[in-house]
Amino acid sequence: MQTFSCGCGNPLFFENTRCVACESEVGWCPSCRAIVALDPLEQGGYQCTTAGCDAHLTKCHNYAVENVCNRMVVTATVEDAPMDQASDNGFTSHTSSADTTGIDVLGSDPLCDCCRHNDMIPDLSVEGSRERWAALEAAKRRLFYTLDLLKLPHGATPQESHVPLRFSFMADALPDQGLWRSVAGQQKVYTGHANGLITINVKEADAVERERLRVDMNESHRTLIGHFRHEVGHYYWDLLVKDQDEQACKAVFGDHDNPTYSEALEQYYQQGAPQDWAERHISAYSTMHAWEDFAESFAYYLDMVSVLDTALYIGLSRAEYDGTLDSMLLAYHQVGQAVNELNRDMGLLDLAPAVLAPPVREKLDYLHTLIARAGTKESAPLDD
Repeated sequence: MQTFSCGCGNPLFFENTRCVACESEVGWCPSCRAIVALDPLEQGGYQCTTAGCDAHLTKCHNYAVENVCNRMVVTATVEDAPMDQASDNGFTSHTSSADTTGIDVLGSDPLCDCCRHNDMIPDLSVEGSRERWAALEAAKRRLFYTLDLLKLPHGATPQESHVPLRFSFMADALPDQGLWRSVAGQQKVYTGHANGLITINVKEADAVERERLRVDMNESHRTLIGHFRHEVGHYYWDLLVKDQDEQACKAVFGDHDNPTYSEALEQYYQQGAPQDWAERHISAYSTMHAWEDFAESFAYYLDMVSVLDTALYIGLSRAEYDGTLDSMLLAYHQVGQAVNELNRDMGLLDLAPAVLAPPVREKLDYLHTLIARAGTKESAPLDD
């Protein structure tokens, strides 16, 4: 992630809504793809202050009203060309069931390219829900930045994609004296993916609860952005592999049809991961089933892309990165070594593993090719 610059010269960061130096409002301009200072217009709305852009903008509904976003929607270019985004933002209702807590969100205000993927947000009448929602949205914006960097498709409607990407942020618990407790008669909400819909339990935005789960489940890392990257890996399996490249995928990740997912899940939670899992997998959880191996490996690939994007912008990486997987792995290894030592100085967890087993490298190579083909919009099936 790069840093940006306000008109006053002060640096701006990806999450900023205001410049701390000159107090100007700032937001993400989708036209020039940057965090920019916003110049209010007399007729309403704003103008991007980036030289050569000057797009006319309005705040996303979730920025202007809910204060959980910082992205803008283009209303006109500098030539005043209209943008077809005002009346139909692709935001569809997800009916709330009796066994979950959440509310449907529909509004006439425009939603940004990121928020328009939401089906359900947390119940804002519950104390702390807005703060947790804001944390979820911040992680989702970083996810979308990386997906766009890789030019990966992620349409929000059936007209845009045969597997529309949607999000539901829901809860199965209420805060009770600082803890989370199950609500009687309510079904537990599981973080997961199904047919393009990614559901994330809002308690994952609670740092204490997330750390408890990380320790309970013996995970080296458990982060909010990590959940998004893992679940979107399942989404891209449906979008790019299912009925298109399944045989090639099986050759690398194993047979996702045998054992079945339910059989593999039961076996994993009864027996756990094999002791030698690191010789073939990126994580213990990836041993559970071929689909989880794909998703965990996909998340790791996005980790690398995101970290290297930031490292290259700030000059942390010394490696020559030419877009190949070998150069990516070398650069990530160098950055990982440096950050691992810095983290150890502070008593924090390592960023990256010191060594990747050859089978893991083979899986990343498959993903590297798959993502590159998707980014260049090759529509031909990959199967022979």
